[in-house]
Amino acid sequence: MTVELVRANAQDADVLFAARVSTKGEQSLEDVGADASKSAGLINYLMRDRHGSPFEHNSMTFYVQAPIFVFREFMRHRIASYNEESGRYKNLSAVFYTPAPERNLIQVGKPGAYSFEAGTAEQHSMVDAEIKASCTQAYEAYQRMLTAGIAREVARAVLPVNIYSSMYVTMNARALMNFLSLRTTREGTHFPSFPQREIEMVAEQMEDEWAKLMPLTYAAFNKNGRVAP
Repeated sequence: MTVELVRANAQDADVLFAARVSTKGEQSLEDVGADASKSAGLINYLMRDRHGSPFEHNSMTFYVQAPIFVFREFMRHRIASYNEESGRYKNLSAVFYTPAPERNLIQVGKPGAYSFEAGTAEQHSMVDAEIKASCTQAYEAYQRMLTAGIAREVARAVLPVNIYSSMYVTMNARALMNFLSLRTTREGTHFPSFPQREIEMVAEQMEDEWAKLMPLTYAAFNKNGRVAP
């Protein structure tokens, strides 16, 4: 999975002036460039008591490359702006996802109460071989249709959801915290989450970038159980 932070207007001080306008009015303008390290307690208070709107006055844009099935999970979060490459307007590259050897394969239990465990070497070999064979057949059919003059939007119908796509996604810190609370697994969370591993791989990289931009907000998020305010 590829995640790049391409643009950001996000810092801890953004939380402060947005919060202080409620008590200081126009004097809150003095806090636009404030030293946020002196106000870590306020940021923690806002996070702890779930005063969420001050965390919205910032923006981060990420470039993401991932399989289409990851994007379909991602776009269930209606708290971001998305622009994805289009199979109607460009030929899709023959890049497909196959699980790494360390990816757990076996589902134990039932939905809502299950876990995943490692598969055998034979099972991993089978997954790898079957996915590669299926993708090869599908992409060859795709190319045959394009060569015959079939429109891209029709020819793409044969491609599987493990083909890679790319998109830009823009969100604020509050939206990102909501995303991370659901798409990462961490000890000490108030509400444990069990994301599919592939989207968690994307979320982990986004989290690393955000942690560098807003370290005080990030610390408060973790301190208070990784619950989005």
